[in-house]
Amino acid sequence: MSDDGDDGVQQARDAERLKALEERLAQARRDDRLTPPGMDKFAHANQAWRMVIELVAGLAVGFGVGFGLDRLLGTTPILLVIFIFLGFAAGVKTMLRTAAEMSGDAPGTGPAKPVDDRPAGDPAKDERD
Repeated sequence: MSDDGDDGVQQARDAERLKALEERLAQARRDDRLTPPGMDKFAHANQAWRMVIELVAGLAVGFGVGFGLDRLLGTTPILLVIFIFLGFAAGVKTMLRTAAEMSGDAPGTGPAKPVDDRPAGDPAKDERD
């Protein structure tokens, strides 16, 4: 029977240690010394450079594919021009996806459309459309 008393005491000690650990963790999260100084100043610059690099990478890939195909097929630089435009479009699309990601929106989601549950022949609905 004395084992039950020891287990209760041990559980009480564990609970106290757990509470003390949680308090220390909360204090560490609030501690400003753990974050490097000035890092928040460069966050926007890093995001801007990421978007620029994505655009340039799209252009570079388009240039490389177009140039390679032109050399391989012996065509005029028409494929180069086409693939540069395709690379530019891919880079812009990637930039827009990154911008949506940074703003907190999910990629490919637009503003929510209001739900209209009125019948199709309703004159009020026909006026809005």
